[in-house]
Amino acid sequence: MDMDPQFLVTSELELAALHGPPLERSVRKQLDYLDDHCRAFLAASPFCVVSTQGHGMADASPRGDAPGFVKVLDDRTVLLPDRRGNNRLDNLRNLIANPSIGLLFLIPGIDETFRINGTAQLSRDPDLTSQFEVQGKTPKIVVVIHVLEAYVHCSRALVRSDLWNPAKQAHADRRIPAGPAIPTFGTMLEAHTAGFVEANAVDEDAKVRVPATLY
Repeated sequence: MDMDPQFLVTSELELAALHGPPLERSVRKQLDYLDDHCRAFLAASPFCVVSTQGHGMADASPRGDAPGFVKVLDDRTVLLPDRRGNNRLDNLRNLIANPSIGLLFLIPGIDETFRINGTAQLSRDPDLTSQFEVQGKTPKIVVVIHVLEAYVHCSRALVRSDLWNPAKQAHADRRIPAGPAIPTFGTMLEAHTAGFVEANAVDEDAKVRVPATLY
């Protein structure tokens, strides 16, 4: 798609003119450390989205585990275990090239989110990895995140999306109310790999493989 250059926003001045100044409380809320309220949010969160950038590309990746799976080491440091995945390692490769990292934490049923921005290092220190042992298995790497910005994010996005409303969740047949069926993982994988895998075989295998290989 070719964009009309007259409508492109290309400067911070133009951006500020369109939106106006931020609320003072939105500026004041930003911390460079984790207080007790921040710690409580992290302790209750079973899911976050991790954003990184490197090699000319940006990436956002989901991370989830039992609530509190991201551990607070001290007021300015948190630890994120790198659990078993598909070994693409997109985020980890990015962090080696560029240590900047952002995390967005969610808690089911809560409309506010919590954000951390900072820098990260990858560690295979046994003293760190051993803290995340589950079912006798430890992660190969722990992402050590040094907090530069930490703040609660308002509820508008989740309120607009009505994310936690059970009446709007997909049914067992993968249909959302008054909407189309959502393609399965296998269906998308077969199409996107040009038939390298077979959709039904992937979906049936996932029912057994995924629960058995979480860690």
